[in-house]
Amino acid sequence: MKLGIATKSEEEIKAFQEHQLKETLAYVMANSAFYKRAYAQANVKVSDIQTLEDLQHLPVTTKDDLQQYNDDFFCVSETEIIDYVTTSGTMGNPVLVGLTDADLNRLAYNEALALSCSGITKQDTVQLMTTIDRRFMAGLAYFMGLRKLGASVIRVGSGVPELQWDSILKFSPTYLICVPSFLLKMIAYANTNGITISETSVKAAICIGEPIRDADFKLNALGKKIVSAWDIDLFTTYASTEMQTAFNECHNHNGGHLNPELLIAEILDEHNQPVSNEAVGELVITTLGVEGMPLVRFKTGDLVQKHVDLCDCGRNTPRLGPVIGRKQQMIKYKGTTIYPPAMYNVLQDFDQIQSFIIEIFKNDVGTDEIVLKVVSDDISETFKERIKDHFRAKLRVSPVIQFSTEELLSSLKFPKMSRKPVLLIDRR
Repeated sequence: MKLGIATKSEEEIKAFQEHQLKETLAYVMANSAFYKRAYAQANVKVSDIQTLEDLQHLPVTTKDDLQQYNDDFFCVSETEIIDYVTTSGTMGNPVLVGLTDADLNRLAYNEALALSCSGITKQDTVQLMTTIDRRFMAGLAYFMGLRKLGASVIRVGSGVPELQWDSILKFSPTYLICVPSFLLKMIAYANTNGITISETSVKAAICIGEPIRDADFKLNALGKKIVSAWDIDLFTTYASTEMQTAFNECHNHNGGHLNPELLIAEILDEHNQPVSNEAVGELVITTLGVEGMPLVRFKTGDLVQKHVDLCDCGRNTPRLGPVIGRKQQMIKYKGTTIYPPAMYNVLQDFDQIQSFIIEIFKNDVGTDEIVLKVVSDDISETFKERIKDHFRAKLRVSPVIQFSTEELLSSLKFPKMSRKPVLLIDRR
């Protein structure tokens, strides 16, 4: 598949984005009750926004805005909406996103670009190991993108290692799309049931929902565990329902590439000012070409690093490093700032740990407390102290460790209507 405009010069890409930005701003001013009101209150004239740099003059859009005024973001009538999806929000109420027929075509095009970036072609067969129902955009996007690429798709859904292996052995997929920690369960099942992993057809996996790389792009503990047992290539993908766009790694594994004809990406500090290259900031996005619910300068809440040095894959686009954490999930623990992905990585260092969930809550004096609920082969006090010591060495914190059962943790990790495993429960 062609690479869209990603291989054009930086000047051509910028000119394209600025043209699309003007069209987007004109569109929301004509159709979005929220942006009409917001820009009037801010005394902003969108006709003054001519360049990407001019975006700084527009107010940002927050997740709270999206929840509180959800209906005001819609730019088309209900009769134009073909598909509804939902995403959880910061105030506890789901955010509704509606897609028109053109939006669904855009979503398919986006995912075709993203998956082809990770090497998938018409010659591949892809096993889709995530839900395509439950108002979940990602599963639908993967399916439509693969269909647009012309690749074959096996829609197995999530869980059930036996069914996953039955499909692998029967249909010989070359790629998997899955939550990476589930691959460890696949490996364990194969070892127990006499399946020779090295002789299977799978050559790569697109990993969703969990980090497999550190900020330096090297595999983290989870990624290393997978490839040490199963010699396959691992690709990261990052997306959100609100942006309706994905960032995928290419074969160089040095960050997720932007699809510039679909999205403008800014990395901003806490004062909504651009950060320098490779500095950590919050991803703020402006969608291009969205009809149903376009967003302008939407703060995703995800903290990332932006990389602008050129990649030898031929794409002249910025890349995002692994998500360091969500701004809302920042934990202040006895003077130390940490994010959940760092804790996930530390727990993956222990082969004895089969499963875990992290709980965060406020204690009686108003400070953050961390409880790690762990399913382990070793439930001794000695092992508990080893975990604590490792946390102190890596993160300078010593959380509470509670051993649990797989049955109890499964009920917490897969609550009713869950579309992907829950690793963090924030009770603050």
